Amino acid sequence: MLLGVVFGGGAYLLGSIFYSDDYDGPGEGDVVVRVLDGDSTTQIGAMLVRRGVVASTQAFTDAASRTDRIRSVQPGYYQMRSRMSGASAVDKLLDPASRVGQLEIRGGVQLDDTKSPDGTVTPGVLSLVAQASCATLDGRRRCLTVDELRSTMATTDPAELGVPAWALADVRRADPVRRLEGLIVPGVYDVAPGTPPADVLRSLLAVSVARLEATGIVAGARTVGMAPYQVLVVSSLVEKEAITPDMPKVARVIYNRLGAGQRLELDSTVNYPLDVQALRTTAEARAKPGPYNSYAVAGLPPTPIAAPGKAAVAAAIGPVPGPWFFFVRCQTNGTSCFGTTLPEHQENVRQAIANGAF
Repeated sequence: MLLGVVFGGGAYLLGSIFYSDDYDGPGEGDVVVRVLDGDSTTQIGAMLVRRGVVASTQAFTDAASRTDRIRSVQPGYYQMRSRMSGASAVDKLLDPASRVGQLEIRGGVQLDDTKSPDGTVTPGVLSLVAQASCATLDGRRRCLTVDELRSTMATTDPAELGVPAWALADVRRADPVRRLEGLIVPGVYDVAPGTPPADVLRSLLAVSVARLEATGIVAGARTVGMAPYQVLVVSSLVEKEAITPDMPKVARVIYNRLGAGQRLELDSTVNYPLDVQALRTTAEARAKPGPYNSYAVAGLPPTPIAAPGKAAVAAAIGPVPGPWFFFVRCQTNGTSCFGTTLPEHQENVRQAIANGAF
């Protein structure tokens, strides 16, 4: 209830004389609110008033002034309640369990879940987005499903989702259930719970494309003589095949092979449509035809094969000069050995096996 007191024949809110209007208690129902980047405590309080969470901005700011922890509130979405006291609202915002909609994409993650040889499943981008979309609304926990996100991706025109012009033609040609691969780059995102899947994908792409273009991929593509989307594909290959220090050299191997008309012969591309995450491939997988089988098909795969990070994009637009046509992971820490000739590569492979790295 709203705290107040009656004097004589008129009702006056005690807050108008002594302290701010305030609700009593922990509140009721469910409200998801958003704190924006750069919001002050006063701005947060005003937003909570507009959303019916607290009775007045001052009730919130007065409660917030009692703890330095209020400065730790990060931009994003929070699960709150209606008609909360200022103190309860502060406590709720500071509770880590109240944060909803937070999504983190790591480099090398694919759209779909992948399985390692030991059976471990790594959630893909779609699963991570679905999980981040969850919140309690009207007393029920609600989440988007992976199927809803995948169907929306496959049936909505890519331009309507915010795919940039430099990628649009290639994305439209791609398998609809893979068309956004690589376009949601690593980083932290905020997903608005309770919103339709198209709006969620649109908001993610808006942030991701801005981050991707900030790497210089569009201008950088011209320096390597490729289209930006092709560079995005190369970046994804580099992300999957190399640790960060080796990325510029792996990018060079890819460009050298493409320039010579040689097949890339990358295990990562073979494993991609199988949703397998492994260092090596089976003979059966390498014999299976398809556009992602770089042992059988020359050129780049039709789409990226994972989310490429900044270092991978930087390597793709700035590969180091070098004559290498081969590489193999030869150290247990992921370091690769590079070769110019097949005999040199074969010796590197023998050394990798001896080191237990391959």
